[in-house]
Formats: sequence, structure tokens, C-alpha cells
Amino acid sequence: MRFDVITLFPESFRQCLQIGVVGRAFERGLARLEVWNPRDFTHDNYRRIDERPFGGGPGMVMMVDPLQECLQAARAADAAPARVIYLSPQGRPFTQAKARELAALPRLILLAGRYEGVDQRFLDAQVDEEISIGDFVLSGGELPAATVIDAVVRLLDGVLNDADSATQDSFEDGLLDCPHYTRSESLGTDGVPAELLSGNHALIARWRRKQSLGQTWLKRPDLLALAELSKADLALLAEFQAEQAADLPEKAGNP
Repeated sequence: MRFDVITLFPESFRQCLQIGVVGRAFERGLARLEVWNPRDFTHDNYRRIDERPFGGGPGMVMMVDPLQECLQAARAADAAPARVIYLSPQGRPFTQAKARELAALPRLILLAGRYEGVDQRFLDAQVDEEISIGDFVLSGGELPAATVIDAVVRLLDGVLNDADSATQDSFEDGLLDCPHYTRSESLGTDGVPAELLSGNHALIARWRRKQSLGQTWLKRPDLLALAELSKADLALLAEFQAEQAADLPEKAGNP
């Protein structure tokens, strides 16, 4: 899969994608990254890419012409069709489902804006969709673009050593992940649920599902309202809730 990023800070952007499984995916050729700087497509001595907006007001806005030429060059660099995405706080929230949708595409062109944003005429004519990584404002779209790439790349075939790792992540089935425990020299098995020590795969799977449901209920109840829960899921959730209620008096007596 190919990613083209339009950014005013190409070198700093590359650095955050050179580590971990994502960095190895690029090294192995499972994904490809090209970065484009709109300043390279200006025609004045100052390499100007921004201008004051019509109607006045504070801040500057990225102009159409350099972005237009930059995007044309990016499109022409590869014959594969590309979806053009603008990273913006006004976009639709980025989710795991969206990451999976994008991972099925051959190519993405990501626009990382700066200043007060991008001329709306460019967005209307050239951008396929806007994506937001949260209800907050950053200095630019580089970190959101890197976030999208990271989430998408790890879903590509061959990137993770164990493909099941991705399917068990939080949000893959609309729920949060269950807690995890490792072997510890200092702690041994202290505090590890008995189910995980049983060697019974069915029992382990049941415990993990119950914890996934329970953690979602505790931390993100809004997700439960959207999840399609089976009767078995509802029974597990009720069991988790009963266990939580039983623990409250014990915790209250042990400050």
C-alpha cells in the first residue's frame, strides 16, 4: 500500500514512522511512503504558500495554487487510484472500522494542513473526505496523518508477526480489550486470574470476553450502546457487574 503525504514539514514527519512494526513494514516494502512539500510548487522568491483570508480575521490560510500543483504531482507519481484525505478537526471521527476500510485501498494521499486551515475551494474540488482524530486542535495535520498511517499499516497482511493480534485489539469488535498479564520474576503469579493459569482454552476465552465487555462497561459505556451483544454476552456482562458490586463492600473496608 502506498501513502503520499502533503506536508510543510516532510523530514519531521518521516521520523515518527521509522520505528516499531510500522517502521519495519516500510523497510520490508509492505507499505510505501512518499512526502510532498507544497513549497516546492511555488513560483515566487519567498516560496509563499499562505495568504490572509477574505473577510479578514486572524491567521493565514493555505492557498489553492501550490496545493493544486503538489497534489497533481503526487497523483501522477503512481498509476494506482488514490483517496485524498484532509486531516481536520471538522472531519468524521477516525475509528478502527475506518482504519480497516482504508487498509483495503491501494493508495492514500493525506493532506496535513497548517495555520488556520486550507482554502475551502481546494477542499471542495480535490478532497474525498475529512478525518478527525479527536475533538481538539493541533498545530498541524502531521501527527493525525501519522496516526492514520500507523493504524492502517498494522492491518496490512504480513505486518504483524501474529495476524490474530490485530483481531484482538480494542475496538475490533466494538469493545475494549481485556486486561493482560505477563510472567514476572518478582511477582510470580500473584494477582493473575485463575482462569489464565488453568490451561483451559475455553475458560480463558470466556474470561477474556467477559473482561472485554466489563472494561467497556466501566470505561466506555457509550460503546456498549452501539455494540451488537448476544444473549451470551449479556449474561457475561451481568456476571461481571455482579462481581463488581460484590467487590465494593470489600474495597470500602480496605482503604
